[in-house]
Amino acid sequence: MKKILLFAIYSFALAAVLAGCGGKSKDKKAEADAAVADRVTDSKVMKVAFEGTYPPFNFLNDKDEFQGFDVDISNEIAKRLGVEAEFIATKWDGLIGGLKADKFDIIIGQMTVTEERKKSVDFTDPYVVTGSVLVTREDTDDIKELADIEGKKVGVGGGTTFEEVAKSVDGADVKLYKAVGDYIQDLTNKRLDVIINDQLLMNYNIKENNLPIKVTSDILNKDEIGMAVNKGNEDFVEKVNAALKEMKEDGTYKEIYKKWFGTDPLDI
Repeated sequence: MKKILLFAIYSFALAAVLAGCGGKSKDKKAEADAAVADRVTDSKVMKVAFEGTYPPFNFLNDKDEFQGFDVDISNEIAKRLGVEAEFIATKWDGLIGGLKADKFDIIIGQMTVTEERKKSVDFTDPYVVTGSVLVTREDTDDIKELADIEGKKVGVGGGTTFEEVAKSVDGADVKLYKAVGDYIQDLTNKRLDVIINDQLLMNYNIKENNLPIKVTSDILNKDEIGMAVNKGNEDFVEKVNAALKEMKEDGTYKEIYKKWFGTDPLDI
C-alpha cells in the first residue's frame, strides 16, 4: 500500500512538472512571437540592416547619410508603424547571423527569398521583383546569354543568387567577391570578362557613374526580394506586410520606385 501511495504521489508530481514545462514552453513561444514587435514598439525604433554599399538601394551620400530605395522604403514602413528607422550597415555574409543574434530587427537590403534562407529567417511579402543580367565591358560582343560565360572569368557576390546562376554553367571560372564595387572595378580593369548582378542596380550605376560597361543580356532569372525577420516573430511580419500593402494601395510605393528607377515596378 505504501509503495502504491508513493507511486501515486510521484506520478502526480511528474505530471505537474510536465504540465509546468508545457506551460513554460508555450510562454516562451508567445514571448518569441512578440519579441521584435514589442522591442520596436517600446523603443520607438526599428533597427534596419543592409550592406550600405549597394546603390541605388542603400548607400552613403556625400553627407555620410544613408539613402536609396531601401532607405525610403524602410522610413515609410517605420512611419506607418509609428516608429523611426535606424540603419545599421553590415557585410552581406554577416546579415543573417546578425539578425539571429538580435543585433537588428529586420533586413531590408535586397535579399532574395530562397528556400535555403527560409530555413534561417522568415520573409515578408516581396517588396521588389527584379532579376540578374550579364554585364561586360563596352568592347565585348561575344557574351550575350548565360551559356556564353563558359570558359570566362565571372565575378559575382559570394553567397548571392548571382553565384548560383554563374555556377550553373559548367566551365565558368567563377570568382567570388564581398563587395559589388570590387568586381565592377575588376571588370573594367580587365581582370574579369563578365559580371552577373541585379538589372536595376547595374542600369542605375552605369548611368549615374558613366561606367565603361554595358548590360548585354535579358533577365537571366526572376528574383523576389523580401524583408527578413528572425523566426518566431509572426506578429511583426504581419505588421510590416500590412504597411507595405498600404503603401502599394495609396501609391507611395510606386512613387518611391519611380524616384530611383524611373520606371513603373514589375508586378508583385
